[in-house]
Amino acid sequence: MNFVNLIGQITNEPQIILTEDGRKIAKFALSTKEMYLDEKGNTKEIKNWHRVTAWGKWVPILEQLCQKGQSIAIEGRLRSKFFSMNGYKNAITEIEINDLVIL
Repeated sequence: MNFVNLIGQITNEPQIILTEDGRKIAKFALSTKEMYLDEKGNTKEIKNWHRVTAWGKWVPILEQLCQKGQSIAIEGRLRSKFFSMNGYKNAITEIEINDLVIL
């Protein structure tokens, strides 16, 4: 099963891309935080950044209602892309949105 739930903040304005077949894609980054206690009992925070892609009905919503700094909850699935650049093999993992809630 490939299932991801995240709550975080949009870190850049959603980029709207028009595909060759006329469909729109929205791409943006989402920042999430994790809190934990270290061995001395101090609260520590870890920030993570996630690449996010949206298709279909989510594109106009992101285009019109979401901007940098907006808090959202997303549910989606992981997608990995592999490519070669300058002789090196690279991979990019993105979250493809199935559902979105503006917080």
